Amino acid sequence: MADSVDLVQRLLACQEISWQIWRFNRALRTRGEQVSIKLFDGHCLLLVKTMSRAPLSSLTRVYLVGSGPGDPGMITLQAVQCLAKADVVLYDYLVNPQVLDYAPQEAEKVCLGRHGHSRIWTQDEINQRIVELATSGKTVVRLKGGDPAVFAHAADESEVLAREGIPFQVVPGITAAMAAGSCVGVPLTHRHLASAVAFVTGCETPEKEDSLLDYDGLARFPGTLVFYMGVTTVAEWSSSLVAAGKPAETPAVIVRRVSCPDQLVIRCSLGEVAGKLSVEQKIRPPVIVIVGQVAGLEENLAWFQQRPLFGKTVLVTRALSQSRELVEQCAERGARVLVQPVIEIMPLQEMGELDAMLGQLDQFDWLVFSSRNGVHHFLDRLFHSGQDLRALGGLKLAAIGPGTRQALLDHHLQADLQPATYRAEALAESLQPEAAAGKRFLLARANRGREVLAEMLRDAGGEVQQVVVYRSTDVTEVDPAIEQELEAGGVDWITVTSSAIARSLVSLLGEKLSNAKLVSISPLTSATLEELGHSRAAEAEIYTIPGLVEAMSD
Repeated sequence: MADSVDLVQRLLACQEISWQIWRFNRALRTRGEQVSIKLFDGHCLLLVKTMSRAPLSSLTRVYLVGSGPGDPGMITLQAVQCLAKADVVLYDYLVNPQVLDYAPQEAEKVCLGRHGHSRIWTQDEINQRIVELATSGKTVVRLKGGDPAVFAHAADESEVLAREGIPFQVVPGITAAMAAGSCVGVPLTHRHLASAVAFVTGCETPEKEDSLLDYDGLARFPGTLVFYMGVTTVAEWSSSLVAAGKPAETPAVIVRRVSCPDQLVIRCSLGEVAGKLSVEQKIRPPVIVIVGQVAGLEENLAWFQQRPLFGKTVLVTRALSQSRELVEQCAERGARVLVQPVIEIMPLQEMGELDAMLGQLDQFDWLVFSSRNGVHHFLDRLFHSGQDLRALGGLKLAAIGPGTRQALLDHHLQADLQPATYRAEALAESLQPEAAAGKRFLLARANRGREVLAEMLRDAGGEVQQVVVYRSTDVTEVDPAIEQELEAGGVDWITVTSSAIARSLVSLLGEKLSNAKLVSISPLTSATLEELGHSRAAEAEIYTIPGLVEAMSD
């Protein structure tokens, strides 16, 4: 009897320490080890067993990241930070491709299949691949549309990672329902109409023997219902809801591709939802359906689709390095933006002449910039030569327009002169009194362009030297996807922001340009288009990027 009591006490002692073992078991597993408890001759022993797979660092190896509803601007800062350190990105097809730009260029980016285009990976295949990559030492970002914890299999993947002892983090994202509440003008909660909201799947896993959805309870739910993934099963879930007592007249809103430039909104009743999503209507996922009294609110809350360029596709043709401002302003006004640079801006291949001129800056009175590119490349080389802004202390600075003036401000330099209109002729006219006084001018310019500024200053009596500070070259190949879209009439506007871009654009796309409207940044650029046989449909009144965007918005 005594022996039996002693044995029980020793077993209890093992149980008391077992919870401590559980706490550090995961940490040991990251080193490729695991712990177990064995009883030998009545004593509790800890056995450390080396596992076969490679040891892992204790640092996070896998990030389950939500990319948001579709608009790349709705991704979280934490998601961007995770993508920046990814070795591999495994992403769903609903993820906006622009989001992938936050990952390193050398990172491997793998789409996990798309309906009608490529085979969809199974969840088991995804789980296995994540584990393989993580155990080989890779940092993996599993990138999902919306929020990873809302109908996005985060539980499946995190359970596998926890079981394998692989460190992971889950990064929230804006789910489609939350975005719809803002972008469609249908608040999910309302102090008078809805004090609760429920997210409901319209597509339960076929592995379930019985549905977990209680339609009687959903019909009585005192608030807003949001159905995800319910296009193919719409007849079943909508009729079940009505049969359970939800009035067929209940307001409903169907939203496809929420937050995207081609967002589609259909307002109807619950009883009409199945007809609106029938096969004949050809409305493909991603779609959510909002059901409840909030769906009947007035449409004047729908600010998203009231933006001036909503539903329009704009093709931006500026050099990639300087397209961001135009892309962002078009997108902010609701446009779908495509980017096809037709020129490239690059440093000089031979710096000898520029370096020599940087050593003679004290011989000039004015330093004149006719583009922001000129500012950046001139100052980059100045700093590279070992000089700093003090080298410009004896010079006055002239800028052709507000963009160039801002580029100087970005380097803590103030322009002494900027013409009222932003073209070379106006700049030369503004400088003519200085030229008449025999002042000396250094013009920082591209390898190609008009000679009018130098000629007018010389004619006015000025001493003029020109120095090439960067190269502008034509792009010779078009992205096939953009070319196809243009041929199909899928582009509404094409931006033309300089004469050089006008010439390259016509050379690159030719008669395909007639399938879209051209918007020009200035009369000079419009004149170049006319010379090349193409008319502009709109022209900026103020010769700036904001002016160009405004011309498309009118």
